[in-house]
Amino acid sequence: MHASVMRWIATQLPAGAVAGRRVLEVGSYNVNGSVRPYVEAHRPALYVGVDQVDGPGVDLVMSAEMLVDRLGRGVYDIVISTEMLEHVQDWRPCIAQMCEVLRPGGLLLLTTRSPGFPFHPFPVDRWRYTVDVARRIVEAAGLVVWQVVPDSDPASPGVFVRAHKPMHWWAPWAGRDLADVFAAVDAEAVTAP
Repeated sequence: MHASVMRWIATQLPAGAVAGRRVLEVGSYNVNGSVRPYVEAHRPALYVGVDQVDGPGVDLVMSAEMLVDRLGRGVYDIVISTEMLEHVQDWRPCIAQMCEVLRPGGLLLLTTRSPGFPFHPFPVDRWRYTVDVARRIVEAAGLVVWQVVPDSDPASPGVFVRAHKPMHWWAPWAGRDLADVFAAVDAEAVTAP
């Protein structure tokens, strides 16, 4: 994990934002650092880390496309996903599932890499997101964008997103194909590395 990711997460999650809350980390396999020790130090009621493979920091092995089936809807106060979204086969169902498991009023924190970041296949490297594209994705998912900023480290092009799920949120993909929901984003082009 890049030091800039940890610094950003710390600014977004002061102690009072975490204590007593239910936290889900999607893509929690600790490859080169994790936000987990920082978040757990602030005493969440529950911290669950999920990833598609078992390893350090992983409590449940599952695909991000299966979050609702395995964990339920509207269960978590905070959903965190750091440096995972560029590695998934299809980012659309991953975003949809993270939104679905988040409770109304909950907080979504995402970090991912942007064009210009080097290829890093662990296990694969598929996508790059600009600030504008990340904003469009979150807005298309029906969340309220509070912050979408580039990574503060110019040597590591990336994007950081803070969004909230409205109290009266409804799934924009209900009865629709995800490709249709995110069509404007696709036209804007989430790019390959």
